[in-house]
Amino acid sequence: MDILQLNTLALESRIAQELDSNPALELVAGDEEPTTAAESATVADEPAEGERALVVEENAAADFERLDNLVREYDWLEDDAEYRPSISRARSLEEADGKLEAMANTAARPISLHEHLMQQWGLAEVDERTRKLGAALIEHIDAAGRLSTPLESIATQFDPPATLEEMETALKAVQKLDPPGVGARDLRECLLLQLAALPGDNGLERRIVQDHLEDLQKNRLPAIAKALGVELDEIKAAVDVIARLSLHPGLDVAGLRPPPIVPDVIVEYNDQENRYEVRLARGNLRELRISPEFRELLERSRDDKATRDFVKQKIEDANAIIDAVRFRRERLLEVAKAVVEAQRDFLDHGEEHLKVLRMSDLAARFGCDPSTISRTVDEKYVQTPRGIYPLRRFFTGGAETEDGEALGWASIRAKVQAIIEAEDKRRPLSDDEIVARLRAEGVDIKRRTVAKYRAQLGIPAARQRRQY
Repeated sequence: MDILQLNTLALESRIAQELDSNPALELVAGDEEPTTAAESATVADEPAEGERALVVEENAAADFERLDNLVREYDWLEDDAEYRPSISRARSLEEADGKLEAMANTAARPISLHEHLMQQWGLAEVDERTRKLGAALIEHIDAAGRLSTPLESIATQFDPPATLEEMETALKAVQKLDPPGVGARDLRECLLLQLAALPGDNGLERRIVQDHLEDLQKNRLPAIAKALGVELDEIKAAVDVIARLSLHPGLDVAGLRPPPIVPDVIVEYNDQENRYEVRLARGNLRELRISPEFRELLERSRDDKATRDFVKQKIEDANAIIDAVRFRRERLLEVAKAVVEAQRDFLDHGEEHLKVLRMSDLAARFGCDPSTISRTVDEKYVQTPRGIYPLRRFFTGGAETEDGEALGWASIRAKVQAIIEAEDKRRPLSDDEIVARLRAEGVDIKRRTVAKYRAQLGIPAARQRRQY
């Protein structure tokens, strides 16, 4: 179960660890057939004629270490007493070269916001007291560039404590650093700092942010125009300037980068046969097997029970990994094929055609527990002609249309988005009106469900979507 829920990258890392820690496990060479787990576990009860036993000294712990190192680094040749580099040794050298190459081709770690600010602060023309206070302020700036800790609290960290006036002076100096808006204590201050850094006076923009930020957030532009005594077109132009400002300037320097996605399953369309073909990604990885040399060591060590038990345990551990990797491969491929079969309409026509598919349905089909299906799809990604998706995305509940068609929640959410994108922005649809549109298409859902989907899609309410 542990191996089953690993994605491709994690599985490769786990296999590499097992290869390093277990000398009984090795990769099959490209021109060899893999040894099955059952074949690997078979050991003759009696030594072959003329076979030499491995002599082990009294000190068992030292012998085990010697045996482990021997099998890891060399192959034993029966015909003579020579040693040659083994597959394990060659693999180690190959992996070392690969690691060096990967390190050389890996991009340098991106600079953090704290490092970015401290580099500038070291060149700031301020007195020593302000320099210390400013460094403390920078320590409290979060990744978004915001200073949420009160100045009074930071001031008490010094001996003697800094005055509020000293802290304000240091903060003003820090707020002059790049990026503009860094060190702000709230959204209003963040926007005002950025406006001050722009060319021109931007007086109207500053008045809107300073005195009418709530109206701006609720898209009440006519109310702002009336309060400031200016034309609506001037307000719209000023809002366009404000809209280009950053709400989180710190992330512009050191953004939160998601981990890379490596697909575990690849789905490709076969034009000639009009069907989708499913295969596992990185399917050209070599098979695992029990090292033949290590199995021979087991036969040679039958005169020493402690050594035999040690070698036998290594082989059993290797067998367990081989079985688990094969089980993962077979189960993942089975589940992926079932998903593609069930979601053919999605692959052909897009998001709105995602069907209802439950893990319990596949569990019943394969005769296993739903938790096994859950582990199989957990953190796995599938590459399709429509893009890369989490495999779990294709499992969803849903509702039935008036025609009895089962639609997944994701497809209903896509319908909500399509309706909003097609609306007249001067008269945006309310949630109740969206519900009515969906019912006209045969989909009966509640208004609160529409509101939930809007929030998930990052779409504001009708009043905020209105364009003047």
